[in-house]
Order: sequence, then C-alpha cells, then structure tokens
Amino acid sequence: MELSEDTLARAADTLRAWAHDEGLKARVLANPTGAHLAARLAKRYIAGEDATAALDLLQVNTARGHRGSIELVGESVRQANIADEQTEEFIELARRIGAAPETATISFDLSHVGSVVSADLGLRNGLAIAQAARKAGTSIMISAEGSDRTDLVLSIYEQMANEFPETGITLQARLHRTPADLDRVIQRPGPIRVVKGAFLESESVAFSRDSGPMTAAYIEASVKLVRSGHRVNLATHDPQLVSRLQDELGDELREEHVEFEMLQDLGTELLDSLRRQGFATREYIVYGPEWWLYVINRIAEHPERVLEAIADIGVVEF
Repeated sequence: MELSEDTLARAADTLRAWAHDEGLKARVLANPTGAHLAARLAKRYIAGEDATAALDLLQVNTARGHRGSIELVGESVRQANIADEQTEEFIELARRIGAAPETATISFDLSHVGSVVSADLGLRNGLAIAQAARKAGTSIMISAEGSDRTDLVLSIYEQMANEFPETGITLQARLHRTPADLDRVIQRPGPIRVVKGAFLESESVAFSRDSGPMTAAYIEASVKLVRSGHRVNLATHDPQLVSRLQDELGDELREEHVEFEMLQDLGTELLDSLRRQGFATREYIVYGPEWWLYVINRIAEHPERVLEAIADIGVVEF
C-alpha cells in the first residue's frame, strides 16, 4: 500500500506533537515495559547511554574519514540544579575529547543547560561549556530549537560569540525569518549549520518540510554562505537536496570552509559516498538517556521509519 503525501504529512505532525509532549514521555518512560520498548526503538539513533559509547563511535567514524560532533542529548530543562549538572557533564565530555586521539565539536541545545529557566543561566552555562571546549582544542555548535525560542537562542549565541567567536549556530531553512537571521549571524566568524528544521510549526511561521519553497530556501541560504566564504555545515540526509546543491555549486562545495554533516545512522551511505568524492564530511553523534524528543523527531522526518521502529522493537512478551 502506498501512502499519500497528505497521510505522511499528518503522521509526521502527529509524531512531532508526541516529541514535545512531556506528559506522554513521562508516562511511557515511567512504565517498565514502555521504557524497555522505547529503549529498543532509540538504539538505532543514539550511540549509547554514556560518553564512552559516543567516543567509541567517534573513533570508528574518524577511521571512515569523517569529522565528528557529539551531543549529550536533552532539552527543556526547567530546574537550575539539573541544568548545572548537565553542564558539568558537557564539561567532562570536553575534557575527554581533549584527551582522546580523535577530536569532535560539541553540540547542544541551550534549553538543555538552563535557558528556559533564565537567559542568564543559559548564558552562564553555555560560556562554561565553550571555555571547556576551547581548553580541549575544539569548539561548540549551538543547536536550533522551536521558533518560539529562536530569539532567545540567537541572543544568547551572540553574547557567547563575543567571548568565543569560534562558536557555531544552527539555522532552520524552513522558517520564514531565516534570511534575516542569516544576515545577522553571518557577521560572526563561527560556522553556520543549515538544517531543514524538524519542529512542528504553523504555516505562518515555516514552509512545509520538503516542499518546493523550503528546498528553495535551503539552497538560497547555502549558496549565500558558500559563496561568501563563511564556514558552513550543510546538514541534510536528503539525497535529492544534496544533488541540487551539487548542481548549483559544483566544485565550490569542495572548498575548505564547506562540509556536509549528517546524523549517525541517517544517510550513512550518502555521507560515505560524499567523502569518497573528496568532500569534507562530519557525522553527528548523540548519546545519553534523554533522547525522547531527538528520536521521535528523527522518525517524524520520514514517517515510514515507523516500520523500522516496529522492526527494532521486535517481538515482545507481555
């Protein structure tokens, strides 16, 4: 049976709503059976529970020729003490990266380290992680969040970039506001990661995912960055979009300020192919127990992945 585009779109929106439903997350993970099934589902998308698993995968990916970025996954922390605890884990991650033979940048959501509690807390903890990353010989990349937090994210990013200009920022091509945001952040030297955008957004705020206007917006932003000479991470697993970028930019994509970035176990063959063709590539590694939003959003990007999820869960005895 072939599903219609409308059915797939509605399924994706449902999954994105589940991703942000903290009550649903709590109920599923509080139930031993639910938690066990969810852990099976998540295994495809995360390296494991701890930094050791992420660093082991980094070693494998480096041997395949890819650069790395690592995230202790999590978001929307609403207690200051937990935000501080998570910040200490990022600082320890930076220390371990600094001691490892392979290197990687560190990615995170500002809401994971306190920005939802207060902007000052998010800034303080973000600066602490940036300092630890610099000491380890690497840098940080701030991830995108829902459009309702974009102003907050960009404000904190700019304050951090004043002290740590190597700090990177992520922009979502599908948001209508992104061209103006790009003009704003391109003034800073840190890398800009361009993603489609995975959050549930209204039509007044964002183009539909994988629509013609969204693809055009992604290509427009990418062309502007590549031809400006600004460092850019073209983050997409979409082979058609990669092909469009190659048609538009050709060998300009081989220049040293450009790289393709993909999430672990998503687009693996495409990323390996790009590396063999001489493009700079980076694989994004995720680890940790707070994977709910991340994993459900990954499935929502391609709702047909629900079948993979069912296969991953396997036969269960109740």
